[in-house]
Amino acid sequence: MMTGKTLIDCHVHLAALPDGDNGCYISPKMLRSPLFRFLLWKHQLSPSNPRGANRKYLDDLLTELRASRHVQKAVLLGMDGVYDHNGRLNQPHTDFLIGNDYVLKTTRAYPNEFLAGVSINPQRRDAVEEVHRCADGGAALVKVLPNAQQFDPTDTRYKAFYRTLAERKLPFLSHVGYEFSLIGKDQSLGDPNRLRLALDEGATVIAAHACSYGLIIYEKFLPTLRDLVKRYPHFYSDISALTLPNRFRMLLHLRQHPEMHERLLFGTDYPLSVSHVAAWGRVAFGALYKMIRTRNRFDRQVEVCNGLKLSFRSLGDLLPHSTAKTTA
Repeated sequence: MMTGKTLIDCHVHLAALPDGDNGCYISPKMLRSPLFRFLLWKHQLSPSNPRGANRKYLDDLLTELRASRHVQKAVLLGMDGVYDHNGRLNQPHTDFLIGNDYVLKTTRAYPNEFLAGVSINPQRRDAVEEVHRCADGGAALVKVLPNAQQFDPTDTRYKAFYRTLAERKLPFLSHVGYEFSLIGKDQSLGDPNRLRLALDEGATVIAAHACSYGLIIYEKFLPTLRDLVKRYPHFYSDISALTLPNRFRMLLHLRQHPEMHERLLFGTDYPLSVSHVAAWGRVAFGALYKMIRTRNRFDRQVEVCNGLKLSFRSLGDLLPHSTAKTTA
């Protein structure tokens, strides 16, 4: 159980509208999607003023993070695009792109609050070079979303990419399960079994959402999660989005497996909400009331998981001290 302002949230999305200079992109189809329009409305972001919207998103995130009683830093995640068989960006098939330069620039501006979670699709022809460039630029980890980025993590052509991640000591954070936010082409690419090649090549792997499938009904990846924890000492999983109704079944399963808790890392999936529904009927009323009254999403994630006796660690345990520490 983690207490005090010591945690690093390893799963926070850096959302941004393209402003002509930041290297970001959103497809017209994505702009029209109900989910994206809802997020714009909820966070009061105006697509007609991208610079103002991007500033507001960042200011809101900084305000909530600084007010947290438990979380001191957040890893801002980028989002790479889709690449063709020649390793070139396939913009017609890319719905959302948050460039690594924008991630690195933002985190350098706020070193006390942010770490850089760059995104590198291993299908890109300069993937290995981009790992080195981002590592030299201060990146803390590399995030991918195979379902939306349309690559198969088991492709042996990516071995050099995984070995480079291991060499540069950059954890490989991969989405697991069904993908709702972006338009996924092949949901089977979210199977955590596909992360074994990266592990075999020595990379430290973080499977997002504790390997939750994300479709409420059942958690078919629980046996895989248990096997990966047992087989690979450099395998971890984050608890981001586990309090949401479509994923909290995995949270309840994990309560029964304390032997896996040391491999769980704290994360929220910000800007998504943090729900307390999983705690209903499972914690004392006073504890539930405290969760309900906790408005800060970072702190509510801590309160719900602590209340349900789900232990976790901080990403800082995996990072070099110079990367994880707060800059004075």
